[in-house]
Amino acid sequence: MTLTLTALGLLALFAAAWWLAVRVDNYSLVDVVWALSFAPVAVFYALADGGWGPRRTAIAVLVAAWSLRLGIHLWLRVAGHHPKEDPRYDLLRKKWSSNMRRAFLWFFLAQGVLVWLLMLPVHLICMQRHQAFAPLEYVGLAVWFIALVGEGVADHQLARFKRANKDPKAICDVGLWRCSRHPNYFFQSLLWWGLFLMALPTPWGWTAIVAPLAMLHFLLNVTGVALNEKLALEKRGASYRQYQKTTSVFVPWFRKST
Repeated sequence: MTLTLTALGLLALFAAAWWLAVRVDNYSLVDVVWALSFAPVAVFYALADGGWGPRRTAIAVLVAAWSLRLGIHLWLRVAGHHPKEDPRYDLLRKKWSSNMRRAFLWFFLAQGVLVWLLMLPVHLICMQRHQAFAPLEYVGLAVWFIALVGEGVADHQLARFKRANKDPKAICDVGLWRCSRHPNYFFQSLLWWGLFLMALPTPWGWTAIVAPLAMLHFLLNVTGVALNEKLALEKRGASYRQYQKTTSVFVPWFRKST
């Protein structure tokens, strides 16, 4: 019942977000709603599931903290650029021009389905009744904190670079961005591997593998790396091709010499 109620709530939320995005004519709103939607789902699972109280509280606080940080970060970015959309959605507008509103409705609803899948590990963790943290949970917690800090640092470095460099063709290659072309996406993916490790000691915990795999697919192949690489090449041309030759696409690594 908990999973069903969550699914219905998320579909309703993203349908409402689509309606609002159509009214303000800015589909970038989906990024903000997507990020912020994890917090209420985590709190709901913590309250509705019957696992050990300290574990439920800890996971709700962790996920809500990440959700609110990312959601506020994205809201400031979207609001600061409104009515101009993120270039990804401008590209999707052109791609779906023949039936744009309906296509975006399905896209928004798909984000709700993705949130539901990604939160399966949290549901399993909140159902775990064992009254002590397992060693694997501590490992997962460490991975989660590393990823949380890494994503925050990457976002901060990119925002600071954009404030200091007004040239729209400038390439951020400082800090973590010197080791990866998409460090924010890498650490966002790593968050869910941490949750997967925390869910593994629970009954049926292995099924939580669907969450990090779904996140990885979404980040690499949907509106993450692939789309951003295409847009960056169109916008920055040869300078970005050079950046591609020297810098890892996803996993932070040593730069190559050319």
